[in-house]
Amino acid sequence: MTAALEIVDVVKTYPGEPPVVALDTVSLRVDQGEMVGIVGPSGSGKTTLLHIIGTLDRPTSGEVLLAGVATANMSDRQLSAVRSQLLGFVFQQFFLLDGMTALDNVANGLLYRGVAPSQRRKEAAEALERVGLGNRMHHVPSKLSGGERQRVAIARAIVNRPAIVLADEPTGNLDTKSGVAVMDLVRDLHSEGNTVIIITHDRELASSLPRRISMRDGRVESDERDVQVETEMAAS
Repeated sequence: MTAALEIVDVVKTYPGEPPVVALDTVSLRVDQGEMVGIVGPSGSGKTTLLHIIGTLDRPTSGEVLLAGVATANMSDRQLSAVRSQLLGFVFQQFFLLDGMTALDNVANGLLYRGVAPSQRRKEAAEALERVGLGNRMHHVPSKLSGGERQRVAIARAIVNRPAIVLADEPTGNLDTKSGVAVMDLVRDLHSEGNTVIIITHDRELASSLPRRISMRDGRVESDERDVQVETEMAAS
């Protein structure tokens, strides 16, 4: 099985007296096509780990490989290229531009790949159809519900067909019904072969995933697979 993500002995410290150790010798591997939850309370290191996986921050030491590509010695420009090509981000706060339609917000996900504007909009429309928003693509975010805005964010994350979809608390700002619908969509994406990593403090959500990595005090506390969940997802 090809690794979508490999983290080897990653340490992240922040200056202070004494220095703050946010990640303490973390190693993990996520294979292509897996769906994984990284769960832990506030201060456990899961958000720092998200930033390291997403190349939004650099580790103090250790190695991060995305789809087999080592990132340690890359320049900021090279890391930006890696993000645009290999990663799709879904954030709790959506981060949609209010003055743009859903279509143009999603098309922005292709800005840094040298895709012509007409092709960007074509691929954005296809991504919105894929998440069930074909009839809402010309609406601005203020005219969309919370669940619809998160679907737009998911469409933007997958429009470049990334190696990994990184979802940070994807249901955190949604009501229960919208949260269930968004997670159903995320599971559909996984069933189509996408690698999905979900960062969450919600242990109920994490318990519904086939693999759970628990963080505490900057370390991996446990790494569990749920065979029953895997079987149910494979059969659905």
